[in-house]
Amino acid sequence: MIFMSTSKGQREREWKDRKQSQNPPHGKVPSFEELAKDAKRENK
Repeated sequence: MIFMSTSKGQREREWKDRKQSQNPPHGKVPSFEELAKDAKRENK
């Protein structure tokens, strides 16, 4: 396995972040800061 360099807590946080980004909750409107971050990420 390739998990030796990261702690279990960090892996779980990353996994939760990935799960949430796959299924955004219905009715949640992203804040302006989130939209700006997403725009910067996509424009790279």
